[in-house]
Amino acid sequence: MTRIKLCGLTRPCDIEWANDLQPDYIGFVFAGKSRRYVSAMDAAALHEKLHPAIQAVGVFVNEAPEAVAALLNRGVIDLAQLHGSEDEAYIEALRKLTDKPLIQAFRIDAPADLERARRSSADHILLDHGPGGTGEAFDWTLLKAFDRPFFLAGGLGPENARRVVEAAHPFAVDVSSGIETNGVKDHAKMTAFVNAVRHEEG
Repeated sequence: MTRIKLCGLTRPCDIEWANDLQPDYIGFVFAGKSRRYVSAMDAAALHEKLHPAIQAVGVFVNEAPEAVAALLNRGVIDLAQLHGSEDEAYIEALRKLTDKPLIQAFRIDAPADLERARRSSADHILLDHGPGGTGEAFDWTLLKAFDRPFFLAGGLGPENARRVVEAAHPFAVDVSSGIETNGVKDHAKMTAFVNAVRHEEG
């Protein structure tokens, strides 16, 4: 069954809605330039309200490994998603500081980008369009011969969730702007997205 990640949650009501919908993951964005940014203190408070069956992912962009590991080891987040220019040396450094799972994100523009993703030593990989959070999709036909499980992000929403699960067979789908209205999470869209993914799989 395709797993679901609802990313960019910032408010207590977002967590309440997630608890009702029971996605596999939710995401907190720690990238300071993002409009979905949350502080470590706010993320910790939100995580306390999160149902224990749902894992919290922290999204980082070129953050110091020590800062990422601290949030993982304190239990503020359960996984770290590396969404900048982090390389294998960065992952190796982070592995020395924590044993928590890592997701490495890759911008997919051409088949060569998929080969880079395939070789990643991260526990999971995420395939996205551009820098992430743009609401735009890349060419999913590039994934036809891809043989590593992946999170799929970029341009996803309730209207195309069924189609992308059927076409790309991702390990997980990751949505943020596609479940928002006027820049904040929308309960109806969150519900529609989760239902679309789960309905596709019967």
